[in-house]
Amino acid sequence: MRSTSDCWTLKRVGQGTVLASPAFARIAQPTVTDDGSRAPALRFGDPRVQALAGALANTLFAVTGITNQRLRALMTGLLGTPYSLNQTSYDLARLRRNGLITRIPDHNRYTLTPDGIGFAIFYTKVHDRVLTPLLATRSQPHAPPELRAALHAIDQAIDQRLAHTRLRTAA
Repeated sequence: MRSTSDCWTLKRVGQGTVLASPAFARIAQPTVTDDGSRAPALRFGDPRVQALAGALANTLFAVTGITNQRLRALMTGLLGTPYSLNQTSYDLARLRRNGLITRIPDHNRYTLTPDGIGFAIFYTKVHDRVLTPLLATRSQPHAPPELRAALHAIDQAIDQRLAHTRLRTAA
C-alpha cells in the first residue's frame, strides 16, 4: 500500500496537466498487489464504480464499518437496479485488493483506509461537481454564461490540439 503523502497530487507534464498520482494509477488500472494477487481496476466514470465511491463516501460506514448487507442495500438504491450478493462480494474484494478497505479482524466488517477515503471523495466530487455540470451545459441553454464560455474554451483548445497533431475528430 502507498502512503497518503503521495496520493492525489497534480503534476504538470509537457503542455498538459494530468493527474499523476501513484494511488490513482493503482486504483484506475488493473494491477498486481505485493502478494501477487490481481487487483481489478476501478475505472472512473463507470456507473457501478461511481455508485461504489458514493456508497463509501456515506458517513455511516465511517462509524459502523462496511458490511456486505449494508453495501448491497446502499448500492441497490444508488444504481436503481438490483445489486446481487455476488456483485457485492466481488466489489468488496476489489476494494480490499486495491488497498481501499481493510477487514476488521474476527468480523465480517471492513473499514476505509486513507486511500479509500481519498478514492471516495475524489471520484464523487469530480464526477458530481465538475463533469456533470460541464456536460449538462451542452443540453441546457440556460447554463451560466461563465460555464458555457469555459466549455467553449475547452472545446477550442482540444480542436487546436487535434489540428496540431493532425488527428481526426470522431464523426
